[in-house]
Amino acid sequence: MASARDLRRRIKSIKSTQQITKAMKMVAAAKLRKAQERVIAARPFASKIQEVLSRLTSANSGVKHPLLEVREPNNICYVLITADRGLCGGYNANILRLNASLLYNRPGSLVAVGRKGRDFFRRRGIDIKTEFIGLGEEVPFGVAKEIGQTVVDYYVKGIFDEVYLVYTEFKSAMTQKPTSMKLLPIEPPQTAEGEKGMVIDYIYEPNPEELLAELLPKYIETTVYRALLEAKASEHGARMTAMGSATDNAAEIIDKLTLSLNRARQAAITKEISEIVGGANALD
Repeated sequence: MASARDLRRRIKSIKSTQQITKAMKMVAAAKLRKAQERVIAARPFASKIQEVLSRLTSANSGVKHPLLEVREPNNICYVLITADRGLCGGYNANILRLNASLLYNRPGSLVAVGRKGRDFFRRRGIDIKTEFIGLGEEVPFGVAKEIGQTVVDYYVKGIFDEVYLVYTEFKSAMTQKPTSMKLLPIEPPQTAEGEKGMVIDYIYEPNPEELLAELLPKYIETTVYRALLEAKASEHGARMTAMGSATDNAAEIIDKLTLSLNRARQAAITKEISEIVGGANALD
């Protein structure tokens, strides 16, 4: 059995760790509220631009644009969004596992957004075309625009034939879902019944080609931005949950060590009493 001094030292150390995890949980909870508000605000805009794009592409199926061009998928790119830091439970591990399975089935290259994804796949020799790290807590739209323009340039130049977006979708503070979606070539979003968007006779000003040329890059940027917001909210939710569990586990360990400390003290007291009684009996 460990000595009373060792047990006290361990209890003090775990209490210090518990204070840190408790503070991290509170900080993550505050950041989660802001991130969740931004996700909720961004979702209607992203859904509406998807709806407009679906109707325009369905009504003008003959219009050609580089981002609508379908090619043989010989070269595939995965835009992977992970965190820059750890201590967020299984958040990074889950999305890395999903991307690893995608690469196993269909090998390709990466555009790494986040330090964890970059480091993980760099150690495994995966080709990383571009990296975006150190994005901060509040991701500005300019970053999404830069990422979107990067993958669009790769696709238009023929470097990649398909581009997939791999990120974590925010459900709640307790639930985050790793997911992937095809980003390029752009496909008209599906309706709930699985059919293409409704065909409506539009009057265009300017012509459909110019309108789509302006709308399609905006769709890419908006989709990337929404994925970044979803990933950031998921990261904060996972960190809050993980730090809450760590705080609770620390409390359980402290209770067990305190019980062991009390037993050790009781054993020491009993031993001293036995020694005193034994000495008194010896004097008699």
